[in-house]
Amino acid sequence: MQDVRRQCNLNLMCCSHGSLLLFFLFPLYNPFYQSHKNRLNTSVTRPYISVIRADMFSLVLFVSLQTILLAHVHDFDRHLLNTVHKPTFYEGYCDGDPAVYSYHIHLLFWGNNKDHVNSALELREQFIKKFNLQDKKCDISPADPAPGHDMCAFGVDLAPAGPFTTAQYAFYIPPDRLQETSMWMLQHRGVHDVFIHPNSGCAVNDHTKWNTFAGDKWPVDVSVFPPL
Repeated sequence: MQDVRRQCNLNLMCCSHGSLLLFFLFPLYNPFYQSHKNRLNTSVTRPYISVIRADMFSLVLFVSLQTILLAHVHDFDRHLLNTVHKPTFYEGYCDGDPAVYSYHIHLLFWGNNKDHVNSALELREQFIKKFNLQDKKCDISPADPAPGHDMCAFGVDLAPAGPFTTAQYAFYIPPDRLQETSMWMLQHRGVHDVFIHPNSGCAVNDHTKWNTFAGDKWPVDVSVFPPL
């Protein structure tokens, strides 16, 4: 992942240097400069700098290129991060130490208790507001480790669904955001239970061996997961 970011930065630097070079060389081929060169009694070596400063087209071109590059480099970087480092499964993959690409923080609550439902949903809104997730609904499958994806909020299950045997909702958490988000949830969970697990592509191990609970430990139905 660091290699990808380094390559993106290198690409940006090369494009920046190229556009800077174009800024200084363009007046040599600019009709404005060529047509006024003799009348201004100038040469390429002395008043050349003043002619460049007067050539606003070159400056606008340079600034425009920089703006376009800076506007798109982050999206380009995120696209690359979403297309690399996907789990490559092989026999015994989950018996070793597979890479962890992301985490899920689940809040488990009683779906048949109105007070529990209301407080759980209120806590969800507080989490969304705290971490600026108002417009960041997850567009990925909960089964996708999705390396490089932004933090987002999954929907709410008011009845058992998937491997979970009670009502729950979850947030997708990049590894570098785990500490702050999990600490906040643990400190604000109230009467509810928190279930945190990694996403390595080994769904059974992620939910049973490498997970952690705060509060009551609910059973997880791993029969819903396909065999590796």
